Amino acid sequence: MTRRRVIPTVQIVTLAAAIAAAVSLSSTDDWLPLTLVAALLILAVGSDVLTMPARALHVSSSFSAFVLAMALLGPAPAVAIAVSVAAFDAVRRRSAFANFLTNVWAHALFALAGGFALDLARPAFEGSLLFPAAVLTAFLATNLLNFVLAYGWLSLTEGLSLWTGMRQLWLPVLPAEFATALLTAGVVYFYMRAGVIAVALLAVVGLLFQYLMRTALMAHERGLELEERNRELASLQVGLISTMLQTLALRDKMTARHSAAVARYSREMAAALGVSSREQELIHTAALFHDIGKFIFPDSILLADSRLTDEEFAIVREHPVTGAELVARIEGYGPVAELVRHHHERIDGGGYPDGVIGDAIPLGSRIIAVADVYDVITARDSYRKPVSVAEAFAELRRVAGKQLDAHLVEIFIDIVEREGIAYKHSSEADFEAELAFERRVHDYARPRAVAV
Repeated sequence: MTRRRVIPTVQIVTLAAAIAAAVSLSSTDDWLPLTLVAALLILAVGSDVLTMPARALHVSSSFSAFVLAMALLGPAPAVAIAVSVAAFDAVRRRSAFANFLTNVWAHALFALAGGFALDLARPAFEGSLLFPAAVLTAFLATNLLNFVLAYGWLSLTEGLSLWTGMRQLWLPVLPAEFATALLTAGVVYFYMRAGVIAVALLAVVGLLFQYLMRTALMAHERGLELEERNRELASLQVGLISTMLQTLALRDKMTARHSAAVARYSREMAAALGVSSREQELIHTAALFHDIGKFIFPDSILLADSRLTDEEFAIVREHPVTGAELVARIEGYGPVAELVRHHHERIDGGGYPDGVIGDAIPLGSRIIAVADVYDVITARDSYRKPVSVAEAFAELRRVAGKQLDAHLVEIFIDIVEREGIAYKHSSEADFEAELAFERRVHDYARPRAVAV
């Protein structure tokens, strides 16, 4: 027998047992005064009409009427009112039989459990403040039981996670439920002194519940929508990064792999400086993008095997601005664009495009500049033969304080000497490793904007 057949059978058997138990516990006094029974039934049905959908479930203030029936009448009236409302709701919504059965079954069980528990507490606590406290406890316990019964069925039949359902549906409205439970307990206390007039207070409780619940659910739904949007945005951003770099690699593999090498060196420098992980990720992303503006270069420049003319070099000088403008079009990547724009500035102010001086150049841009120079002169360049690591260190120190940040130069040299970091331009694996790192830090499962 399949699970979908077993569950209804179990529900029908336990529902029949719950109704039989309620009937056996019933007495004439439980149904008096009739005005109270009628008032609670009307309030429960009326509240259910105002039910608010919440994904897989529906939430209404009728629960307060159920708890008051448990507390002021007994298990049998509570079960009768709860089952009547569940049946009315199913007819009104034209629910499928499986949903109808589950709704009636859950209502019967939690109403019986709550009514029986309060029946046991009544002789000892009725007339004192302990009884409203017992009502408060019963409200929260049966509310949780109702959720577990109703959503548990969905978990079994639809493969939904019960814990996820609790986290997304029950826990967000728990503060509102607790406030309503307090007010319901207050109605019981007032009823003990004023009688049926307390039902008027229940109407106020119901309206307040609707307002609190609507506010809580709307706030939570907005949060979920924002979270989903962030996931989609982060996933799109990672896709854009990979696509743009892969496209650059198809046109000029050397430049794409140079960008990946600069990203690796820059990330190691940022880590050595002790900047935050968010800042390290920002610098790594900017380093991957730092030469993306070279898309504008004609092949005569991009693939040149000789020194550039003055006219060609003027075109080259445009790539930081072009790259920054391109990156800035990705939502949230303004800080990345800023680092891309300034990676060719010089400490002495003789760089481009803006001639920024010294510490006014963003730290990330200064880091990328050191890594950029090192990789250009140690890897195969379009018109120069690579130099040794020792020669590269000498060149970095020669331009330190003029072109490059002297402090960052020494940090970089120390890292290479101490840790032996390197990038193999001939290795596809090294290129993919930097893209893979970028995908990990911007994983859509834990979205966060690059902008810091």
